[in-house]
Amino acid sequence: MKNYTQVYVKNSFEAADVYCRAFGAQITLEMKNNDGTAYEHCVLSVNGEGFLALAEARNPCDVAFVHKMKWETMTFNAFEMGSEEAVRNALDVLSDGGVVLEPIHELPWSSCCATVIDKFGVCWWVSI
Repeated sequence: MKNYTQVYVKNSFEAADVYCRAFGAQITLEMKNNDGTAYEHCVLSVNGEGFLALAEARNPCDVAFVHKMKWETMTFNAFEMGSEEAVRNALDVLSDGGVVLEPIHELPWSSCCATVIDKFGVCWWVSI
């Protein structure tokens, strides 16, 4: 069995680009809506393995409210990223227009990790 997450966001083309830059991912499957303005379904892969699926949200999300309240309903854990540089890159990319909940720090189970809610309202925990 395999499992990876899917996010529903506004501006799905931009989100795919942001997540590719943050995680070194590539788009391995893309299905656009009829007018070609958004993803119905898009799969991002890292090293040939499915990492994240995304699609255009049908319902609006008040991202400003999510940022203001630092509202976490779910957090996506991107771990075993390989290096502190990879964690810092992900945090830099995801925090552009987002809100950092926990800057880079050390925990007993991770020498380098951080938590951020990105500009699309998705919460990420990134770790070495």
